[in-house]
Amino acid sequence: MNEFIQPNITNGYENVKHVKRVDSLEIESLPQGQFSRLFIEIVENGIGRPIQVPVVVARGKKDGPLFGITAALHGNELNGIPVIHQLLQKINLKTLRGTIVCLVAANMPGLLEEKREFTDGQDLNHIFPGKPNGKISQVYAYNLVDRITQHFDFLVDLHTASEGRVNSLYVRADLKQEMTAQMAYLLRPQIIVHNPPSDYTLRGTAAEAGTPAITVEICDPAKFQRDPIARTVKGIRRILNHVGMIPSKATLPKTVTKPPILCKKSYWILTERGGMMRCIPKIADRFNQGDLIATQVNIFGDTIKEYRAPEDGIAIGHCINPIGQTGARILHLGVLMDEAERAKFESISGCSLDGTFCKIETPEG
Repeated sequence: MNEFIQPNITNGYENVKHVKRVDSLEIESLPQGQFSRLFIEIVENGIGRPIQVPVVVARGKKDGPLFGITAALHGNELNGIPVIHQLLQKINLKTLRGTIVCLVAANMPGLLEEKREFTDGQDLNHIFPGKPNGKISQVYAYNLVDRITQHFDFLVDLHTASEGRVNSLYVRADLKQEMTAQMAYLLRPQIIVHNPPSDYTLRGTAAEAGTPAITVEICDPAKFQRDPIARTVKGIRRILNHVGMIPSKATLPKTVTKPPILCKKSYWILTERGGMMRCIPKIADRFNQGDLIATQVNIFGDTIKEYRAPEDGIAIGHCINPIGQTGARILHLGVLMDEAERAKFESISGCSLDGTFCKIETPEG
């Protein structure tokens, strides 16, 4: 029986009252060959009580890397939480090399309030690495890094679309870096977008410190979606196998029936005026320059604007809220790589997109 799975307890508080409270992540203080559950204090609220984040540490009996997974940095982006639960249920500590650290809900205040932002209205993923002295959100971001994520050798940051939007299962990664290109490929999403880590994101902060990091967008917000969750769990297990942390009887398939679609960049198409919108392409649909992608009507139902694709692309995500004022997001357009750019990705990652070769080794023991 996997030691991560615990018996049901009627009183919810009984489940958590024995969880150890600590000020920071100290891996060496945790026993090898065991799961450890922690509440790590990040900041304090207005009456001096700690705001804590839940962390699960799976420390193998064998030494190896420290692999970090973060979820719910935006409080209403939930699919990453069951990804962590299901992944840990499959981990065998006897064969695990190294340590997996799962920050189950990085934005606990946002999670409890069922909203994207932190308590002061700030998007945490726009202010990393934060400040040791500043607004509460800045200190919170700083302490997440200082007390937890700075220890990671690898990072997978799990997100979803924002409220009022839907996403494909896609990965943002720096595809010019070998390890992050491989991590993106091994996740095997629908779409991979070349996206060098920007300043002020958790992924960008990790990359600046030399930690290979990718962002995984697991479809839609405020819900648990079984198939994307299961697919992401499998993808993370392939990455763990690739970096030598878990053995696997299953190697990468020799042929790839549905290779990920590679995009060299992406951007949002925005409304030019206010009105009610209808987005035409479905998730992961391709379209050509000039194709109709959205229509907009006024309150009386008169068509006031048609939006056409400015270039060939693919629908990474789109808005589902029909009410859009001027500047509202309509569709997240991915610009596909050309043959030369795809060949460069294959050269860097070591994997062909048609499945004819792959030099990524997946250790068995």
